Amino acid sequence: MSSSELPPSLYAAREPIFPRRVSGYFRRLKWWVMIVTLAVYYLTPFLRWDRGPNLPDQAVLVDLANRRFYFFWIEIWPHEFYFVAGLLIMAGLGLFLFTSALGRVWCGYTCPQTVWTDLFILVERWVEGDRNARVRLWNAKWDFRKWRLRLTKWMIWMVIAIATGGAWVFYFTDAPTLAVDLVQFTAHPVAYISIAILTATTFVFGGFMREQVCIYMCPWPRIQAAMMDDDTITVAYRDWRGEPRGKKHENTTGDCIDCMACVNVCPTGIDIRDGQQMECITCALCIDACDEVMEKIGKPRGLIDYLALSDEKAEREGTSPKPIIKHVLRPRTILYTALWSLIGIGLVFALFIRAEIDLTVAPVRNPTFVTLSDGSIRNIYDIRLRNKYGEDRKFHLSLTSDQLLRIELQGTLERSVVVPADSTLLQRVYVTARPQDPAAGIARTDLRFWVEDITSQERASAATVFNGKVSQ
Repeated sequence: MSSSELPPSLYAAREPIFPRRVSGYFRRLKWWVMIVTLAVYYLTPFLRWDRGPNLPDQAVLVDLANRRFYFFWIEIWPHEFYFVAGLLIMAGLGLFLFTSALGRVWCGYTCPQTVWTDLFILVERWVEGDRNARVRLWNAKWDFRKWRLRLTKWMIWMVIAIATGGAWVFYFTDAPTLAVDLVQFTAHPVAYISIAILTATTFVFGGFMREQVCIYMCPWPRIQAAMMDDDTITVAYRDWRGEPRGKKHENTTGDCIDCMACVNVCPTGIDIRDGQQMECITCALCIDACDEVMEKIGKPRGLIDYLALSDEKAEREGTSPKPIIKHVLRPRTILYTALWSLIGIGLVFALFIRAEIDLTVAPVRNPTFVTLSDGSIRNIYDIRLRNKYGEDRKFHLSLTSDQLLRIELQGTLERSVVVPADSTLLQRVYVTARPQDPAAGIARTDLRFWVEDITSQERASAATVFNGKVSQ
């Protein structure tokens, strides 16, 4: 088969994008968002929170070894995972809400890919220069200067990537202790492997793949259309005002002078004047670039602006656009806000009413009962007692039932045990019915175990059954 008969290739090589430096309101806003988010990410593991002598003092900690999640004064146990599930649902609804109201505002300002890409581009611009200098360097031959600039840039990127991977593992163990262990090469291999993987992904995604992550790897660009409509406020070009476009010295009626400033600052390399596009992350840098040009040529700002598509249509027809509040408060956003609020209120309510002590009961089924030498029937239960306090507590165990039953605790003559601080204790319990007691000859007798904190008098209970011996 000749080359002319070969089918066209479906692969297109990446065209490098070199965003130009721009200043303005939205660029400053993005700088502040980047500073705050990076500070939160890098510094949070080192914040301390005093929970008592028996508990970790790291403010935010995912303690996988002990199956705990600590967030300042909140402690989440494994059986309370519904709190984490609720937060994930709230995050999803929040993303739906902000997208329906303001487009891809998450992608443009706070998405980790956007934040670290902005940081990497800042380093690139600092080392290699602004857009034109970087384009020339890209097209230049590999000489000493090009190698020096590239290696300098890559080394700074690598330092940022290592710090990023290192900060992530600090959330899973005591940060200061792990930092010393990492430097002394005594940390667990899992820590080094995790840091290596996160370092590699940060280095590659932020330095080399950039917009490809947003366009091809992230599923959100393909979902966002379901969240948006003509009333969504997003970055748009006032076509009615800018067209027909032409150079400044040309006799045109549109305000757009086709300077390409909006394209040159775009981190995904699109032309916003072509309309709404999947690649647009709503970073608003094109607004700053266009406003800067409009001021220089004496035209009103806002040729590219945050606006709803319905407003652009109204402006084209010469009518007044809707107030912003009507764009934000509409059935779709009100529904998302209501659902988000209900879940949040439910989680807060559940957080405040949860008990500090708890128990679960697991009857030993093999055998279901034991016949003692005096004819008594004994059932065995494994009771897991939870003490969520930051100090040891003494728990008293008892039971209630319609029938007469006796309770004994393995390993002690008392009916009380001490449960260590912020931990669980597995206690084996024996419940016995004497031969003359009715429960001994009844197949199933309902009973309820009770645990009482001797210090606070707080109580908790769990229901189960007593299995008797049925006469043939």
